[in-house]
Amino acid sequence: MIREYVGKGPLAELVAQTDALQRRRLEEEANTWRAECQHLEDLDRSVEELDEVARVLTRAALLTAGFRQHNRGEWRKRRG
Repeated sequence: MIREYVGKGPLAELVAQTDALQRRRLEEEANTWRAECQHLEDLDRSVEELDEVARVLTRAALLTAGFRQHNRGEWRKRRG
């Protein structure tokens, strides 16, 4: 942090108030940014969990319907 002496009196008080307001605004922006990042991480985690559930359910449905996975690729209907 850099400190700059601006003297005393009304002008100095105005500069100090302006500086304090700017610091508060920057801190609020940083807090907002952190909250948004956390929200996006939570959403990403939820999407990953949903994707995994969908994969498991799809696999179960295909196996139940008589399909098999050929060489870890295409799903094919079992013969016979």
